[in-house]
Amino acid sequence: MAQIHRAHIEPRPPRIFTRQDLVRVDPEAWSSWLGTRADLAGVPHLAVWVGAGRPLIVRRRVPGEGAGTVPLGLPLPPADGKRRIGLALPAERLTRLDSPSLAEVAPHAPPGWHGTIAAVVALGDRYGVTPRPFGGLLWQAVTGLTYLSPASDLDLLWPCPGPVPAGLLDRLAAIADNAPMRLDGEILLPDGTGLHWRELRDAPEGGTVLAKGLDGLAMWPVAPLRSRETA
Repeated sequence: MAQIHRAHIEPRPPRIFTRQDLVRVDPEAWSSWLGTRADLAGVPHLAVWVGAGRPLIVRRRVPGEGAGTVPLGLPLPPADGKRRIGLALPAERLTRLDSPSLAEVAPHAPPGWHGTIAAVVALGDRYGVTPRPFGGLLWQAVTGLTYLSPASDLDLLWPCPGPVPAGLLDRLAAIADNAPMRLDGEILLPDGTGLHWRELRDAPEGGTVLAKGLDGLAMWPVAPLRSRETA
Protein backbone atom coordinates (compact mmCIF):
# COMPACT_ATOMS: atom_id res chain seq x y z
CA MET A 1 0.00 0.00 0.00
CA ALA A 2 1.32 3.45 -0.91
CA GLN A 3 2.30 5.63 2.01
CA ILE A 4 0.21 8.65 2.95
CA HIS A 5 2.00 11.99 2.88
CA ARG A 6 3.22 12.75 6.38
CA ALA A 7 2.52 15.88 8.41
CA HIS A 8 5.59 18.01 9.19
CA ILE A 9 6.52 18.42 12.86
CA GLU A 10 9.14 20.78 14.25
CA PRO A 11 11.60 20.21 17.11
CA ARG A 12 11.30 22.35 20.22
CA PRO A 13 13.92 23.32 22.80
CA PRO A 14 14.68 20.65 25.42
CA ARG A 15 12.60 20.69 28.61
CA ILE A 16 10.99 18.30 31.02
CA PHE A 17 9.08 15.68 29.08
CA THR A 18 5.41 15.21 29.90
CA ARG A 19 2.82 12.63 28.98
CA GLN A 20 1.56 12.89 25.36
CA ASP A 21 4.68 14.74 24.16
CA LEU A 22 5.94 13.67 20.76
CA VAL A 23 9.69 13.08 20.63
CA ARG A 24 12.40 12.33 18.11
CA VAL A 25 14.83 9.62 19.23
CA ASP A 26 18.55 9.75 18.52
CA PRO A 27 19.15 7.10 15.80
CA GLU A 28 22.11 5.57 17.65
CA ALA A 29 20.06 5.21 20.84
CA TRP A 30 17.24 3.61 18.85
CA SER A 31 19.58 1.11 17.18
CA SER A 32 21.19 0.25 20.52
CA TRP A 33 17.82 -0.35 22.17
CA LEU A 34 16.50 -2.37 19.25
CA GLY A 35 19.62 -4.53 19.45
CA THR A 36 18.62 -5.57 22.98
CA ARG A 37 15.19 -6.76 21.83
CA ALA A 38 15.64 -9.98 19.89
CA ASP A 39 11.91 -10.60 20.35
CA LEU A 40 11.20 -7.66 18.03
CA ALA A 41 13.35 -8.89 15.15
CA GLY A 42 11.31 -8.81 11.97
CA VAL A 43 8.48 -6.72 13.42
CA PRO A 44 7.31 -4.44 10.59
CA HIS A 45 8.50 -0.81 10.50
CA LEU A 46 10.65 -0.86 13.65
CA ALA A 47 14.06 -1.12 11.98
CA VAL A 48 13.41 2.03 9.94
CA TRP A 49 11.05 3.86 12.31
CA VAL A 50 13.46 6.51 13.57
CA GLY A 51 15.44 6.71 10.33
CA ALA A 52 12.21 7.54 8.51
CA GLY A 53 11.68 10.52 10.83
CA ARG A 54 8.76 8.98 12.72
CA PRO A 55 8.24 10.11 16.32
CA LEU A 56 7.48 8.28 19.54
CA ILE A 57 5.14 9.47 22.27
CA VAL A 58 5.69 9.90 26.01
CA ARG A 59 3.44 7.50 27.90
CA ARG A 60 2.66 6.73 31.53
CA ARG A 61 5.51 5.13 33.47
CA VAL A 62 5.01 1.50 34.53
CA PRO A 63 6.40 -0.18 37.67
CA GLY A 64 10.11 -0.84 37.36
CA GLU A 65 10.86 2.15 35.13
CA GLY A 66 13.01 4.60 37.04
CA ALA A 67 12.70 8.38 36.96
CA GLY A 68 16.06 8.57 35.16
CA THR A 69 14.52 7.60 31.84
CA VAL A 70 11.56 8.81 29.79
CA PRO A 71 8.81 6.22 29.13
CA LEU A 72 7.97 6.05 25.43
CA GLY A 73 5.70 4.14 23.12
CA LEU A 74 4.53 3.70 19.57
CA PRO A 75 1.57 1.79 18.13
CA LEU A 76 1.99 -0.30 15.01
CA PRO A 77 -0.65 0.14 12.29
CA PRO A 78 -3.74 -2.09 12.57
CA ALA A 79 -2.68 -4.01 9.45
CA ASP A 80 0.49 -5.01 11.32
CA GLY A 81 -1.27 -6.17 14.46
CA LYS A 82 -1.88 -2.84 16.22
CA ARG A 83 0.82 -3.87 18.69
CA ARG A 84 2.00 -1.25 21.18
CA ILE A 85 5.76 -1.09 21.61
CA GLY A 86 7.06 0.31 24.90
CA LEU A 87 10.54 1.41 25.92
CA ALA A 88 12.32 3.95 28.11
CA LEU A 89 15.34 6.05 27.12
CA PRO A 90 17.45 8.80 28.73
CA ALA A 91 16.10 12.30 28.20
CA GLU A 92 19.34 13.45 26.58
CA ARG A 93 18.73 11.08 23.67
CA LEU A 94 15.38 12.69 22.89
CA THR A 95 14.21 15.89 21.19
CA ARG A 96 10.74 17.16 21.97
CA LEU A 97 8.61 17.98 18.93
CA ASP A 98 5.75 20.39 18.40
CA SER A 99 2.61 18.28 18.15
CA PRO A 100 0.39 19.15 15.16
CA SER A 101 -2.99 20.73 15.76
CA LEU A 102 -6.26 19.15 14.69
CA ALA A 103 -6.60 21.75 11.93
CA GLU A 104 -3.15 20.85 10.59
CA VAL A 105 -3.91 17.12 10.32
CA ALA A 106 -7.47 17.53 8.99
CA PRO A 107 -6.40 16.64 5.41
CA HIS A 108 -5.39 13.18 6.69
CA ALA A 109 -8.89 12.47 8.04
CA PRO A 110 -11.67 10.70 6.11
CA PRO A 111 -13.90 13.13 4.16
CA GLY A 112 -16.86 12.19 6.35
CA TRP A 113 -15.05 13.58 9.38
CA HIS A 114 -14.37 17.04 7.96
CA GLY A 115 -17.59 18.66 9.18
CA THR A 116 -17.04 17.45 12.74
CA ILE A 117 -13.40 18.54 12.68
CA ALA A 118 -14.41 22.02 11.49
CA ALA A 119 -16.93 22.28 14.34
CA VAL A 120 -14.34 21.13 16.90
CA VAL A 121 -11.73 23.60 15.63
CA ALA A 122 -14.30 26.42 15.78
CA LEU A 123 -15.17 25.42 19.35
CA GLY A 124 -11.51 25.60 20.29
CA ASP A 125 -11.23 29.06 18.72
CA ARG A 126 -14.22 30.22 20.76
CA TYR A 127 -12.49 29.27 24.02
CA GLY A 128 -8.90 30.01 23.04
CA VAL A 129 -7.92 26.32 23.10
CA THR A 130 -6.19 24.51 20.24
CA PRO A 131 -7.31 20.86 20.08
CA ARG A 132 -4.69 18.31 19.09
CA PRO A 133 -5.18 14.82 17.71
CA PHE A 134 -3.90 11.63 19.20
CA GLY A 135 -4.75 8.04 18.39
CA GLY A 136 -5.17 6.92 14.80
CA LEU A 137 -5.46 10.34 13.17
CA LEU A 138 -2.25 11.57 14.80
CA TRP A 139 -0.25 8.49 13.86
CA GLN A 140 -1.54 8.45 10.31
CA ALA A 141 -0.57 12.10 9.91
CA VAL A 142 2.94 11.91 11.40
CA THR A 143 4.05 8.53 10.03
CA GLY A 144 2.49 8.33 6.57
CA LEU A 145 1.18 4.85 7.45
CA THR A 146 -2.47 3.77 7.52
CA TYR A 147 -4.07 3.78 10.98
CA LEU A 148 -7.66 4.87 10.36
CA SER A 149 -10.58 2.65 9.42
CA PRO A 150 -14.35 3.25 9.15
CA ALA A 151 -14.64 2.16 12.79
CA SER A 152 -11.97 4.53 14.15
CA ASP A 153 -12.59 7.09 16.89
CA LEU A 154 -11.54 10.72 16.66
CA ASP A 155 -9.25 11.09 19.68
CA LEU A 156 -8.48 14.63 20.84
CA LEU A 157 -6.34 16.41 23.41
CA TRP A 158 -7.51 19.77 24.75
CA PRO A 159 -4.53 21.61 26.33
CA CYS A 160 -5.98 23.81 29.07
CA PRO A 161 -3.86 26.02 31.35
CA GLY A 162 -6.54 26.33 34.03
CA PRO A 163 -10.08 25.27 35.00
CA VAL A 164 -12.05 24.01 32.01
CA PRO A 165 -15.12 26.09 31.10
CA ALA A 166 -18.31 24.07 31.49
CA GLY A 167 -19.52 25.62 28.24
CA LEU A 168 -16.65 24.06 26.31
CA LEU A 169 -17.50 20.64 27.72
CA ASP A 170 -21.22 21.03 27.03
CA ARG A 171 -20.69 22.21 23.46
CA LEU A 172 -18.18 19.43 22.83
CA ALA A 173 -20.78 16.92 24.02
CA ALA A 174 -23.31 18.41 21.58
CA ILE A 175 -20.84 17.99 18.71
CA ALA A 176 -20.10 14.42 19.82
CA ASP A 177 -23.80 13.55 19.89
CA ASN A 178 -24.10 14.41 16.19
CA ALA A 179 -20.71 13.19 14.95
CA PRO A 180 -20.38 10.25 12.54
CA MET A 181 -17.58 8.82 14.70
CA ARG A 182 -17.00 8.42 18.43
CA LEU A 183 -15.42 11.59 19.81
CA ASP A 184 -12.99 10.60 22.55
CA GLY A 185 -10.10 12.27 24.31
CA GLU A 186 -8.73 14.18 27.25
CA ILE A 187 -8.36 17.58 28.77
CA LEU A 188 -4.57 17.95 28.97
CA LEU A 189 -3.18 19.95 31.89
CA PRO A 190 0.19 21.77 31.64
CA ASP A 191 2.05 18.96 33.45
CA GLY A 192 0.70 16.35 31.01
CA THR A 193 -2.01 15.03 33.32
CA GLY A 194 -5.04 13.90 31.33
CA LEU A 195 -8.72 14.02 32.34
CA HIS A 196 -11.32 12.32 30.18
CA TRP A 197 -13.43 15.22 28.90
CA ARG A 198 -16.79 13.49 29.26
CA GLU A 199 -16.00 12.20 32.76
CA LEU A 200 -15.06 15.74 33.79
CA ARG A 201 -18.28 17.10 32.28
CA ASP A 202 -20.54 14.50 33.89
CA ALA A 203 -18.94 14.38 37.34
CA PRO A 204 -21.22 15.81 40.07
CA GLU A 205 -20.32 18.88 42.07
CA GLY A 206 -18.08 17.69 44.88
CA GLY A 207 -17.17 14.59 42.88
CA THR A 208 -13.86 13.29 41.57
CA VAL A 209 -12.38 12.41 38.19
CA LEU A 210 -9.63 9.99 37.16
CA ALA A 211 -6.36 11.83 36.45
CA LYS A 212 -3.76 10.10 34.27
CA GLY A 213 -0.24 11.35 34.97
CA LEU A 214 3.28 10.43 33.94
CA ASP A 215 3.82 8.45 37.14
CA GLY A 216 0.41 6.87 37.66
CA LEU A 217 -3.31 7.31 38.21
CA ALA A 218 -5.16 9.26 40.90
CA MET A 219 -8.64 10.54 41.69
CA TRP A 220 -8.77 14.34 41.73
CA PRO A 221 -11.57 16.60 43.01
CA VAL A 222 -13.58 18.15 40.20
CA ALA A 223 -14.14 21.58 41.79
CA PRO A 224 -10.75 23.16 40.92
CA LEU A 225 -10.73 21.58 37.45
CA ARG A 226 -14.05 22.77 36.07
CA SER A 227 -15.19 26.37 35.71
CA ARG A 228 -18.80 27.48 35.99
CA GLU A 229 -18.18 29.92 33.15
CA THR A 230 -20.35 28.86 30.21
CA ALA A 231 -20.03 31.81 27.84
